[in-house]
Amino acid sequence: MRSRGKFSTCCANTSDTNSAYTMRIAISTGGGDAPGLNAVIRAVVLSALDRGWNVLGIKRGYMGLLGEDDVVPLTRESVRGIQHLGGTILRTTNRGNPFSYPVLNADGSMGEVDRSAELIENARNLGIQAFITIGGDGSLAIAQQLFERGVRIVGVPKTIDNDVAGTVATFGFDTAVSTALEAIDKLHTTAESHDRVMVLEVMGRNAGFIALHAGVAGAVDVVLLPEIPYDIERVCQVVRDRDHSGRKYTMIVVAEGAFPQGGTSSVAGVSLPGQAPRVGGIAGRLANEIQARTGKESRSMVLGHLQRGGMPTGYDRLLATRFGGAAVRAVADAHWGHMVALQTPRIVTIPFTEALKETKRVDPRHDIVLTARALGISFGD
Repeated sequence: MRSRGKFSTCCANTSDTNSAYTMRIAISTGGGDAPGLNAVIRAVVLSALDRGWNVLGIKRGYMGLLGEDDVVPLTRESVRGIQHLGGTILRTTNRGNPFSYPVLNADGSMGEVDRSAELIENARNLGIQAFITIGGDGSLAIAQQLFERGVRIVGVPKTIDNDVAGTVATFGFDTAVSTALEAIDKLHTTAESHDRVMVLEVMGRNAGFIALHAGVAGAVDVVLLPEIPYDIERVCQVVRDRDHSGRKYTMIVVAEGAFPQGGTSSVAGVSLPGQAPRVGGIAGRLANEIQARTGKESRSMVLGHLQRGGMPTGYDRLLATRFGGAAVRAVADAHWGHMVALQTPRIVTIPFTEALKETKRVDPRHDIVLTARALGISFGD
């Protein structure tokens, strides 16, 4: 779509968001999907419309502004009944970085070009005065670069991994934990029925929050995290000790980025050009090694993208809604280059730079870890 009326630059370094003209903002969702994205979109749209603003939705990250997809108006009707739905009505991508946009070279190889100037110009032509970007560390890093180019932009943290710094939680995390917990509960019964070792691999990249929370809540026997490299022999000893005590099965939850002491994370498949290696496959490797060392039948299961799908939990719907409303207030208050964040009990804004300075990871001295150890859960160390 194209704006037919007078537009104001999205890159003006001003705070004149309450002037006489109607504010026009645009929403984008980037990176992996997460339960609660639609709840954020709904909250942004309704909060913005309440102020008399116009809202546009950019399809597939920023691709809609680069001619690869659409930019669509968002109305009350557009967001009716979407709060409980998984996924995102705007769709998403993890390959649309405008500063390193993938292109096919003449020789058939893949290359990258900087299309950020084109994106900014197209936003100007559409009369977009501010952006709200919903995404994880990759999307927030892009937002920081756009902010440095003068773009008026606010961020909303999104990742099931819960690894964005500066916020107690990200929406989607609670749903992912609930999905993992349901799997643990079901695997418990089959593991006990067959006297097996069951190894469940959950997402999280290089952060073990999903594994830790689901494992402790699910009363498993071993939790393996990227933050605490494990000794395979200690893991096997847990299996042997349980067997000798009459507990003939063992439940293990492992984060996809976990690795043994002195080793490295497993890599799952081939990554696309420009993407970091995809961690994963540790569950199968671990189950095979445990069976070889202990003689116990061991099975593995990779929960995978089930953790990203489905309806968000009540907690995630509420958190996403709070984030969406706070993002609109941040635009109204001209908090450019900031991300909304949960710092209990309030939603605040923090600079992108603060959120990006490090990846949030499990603290091995966190009370959840200490409590888990006291309850007899092993971390393989």
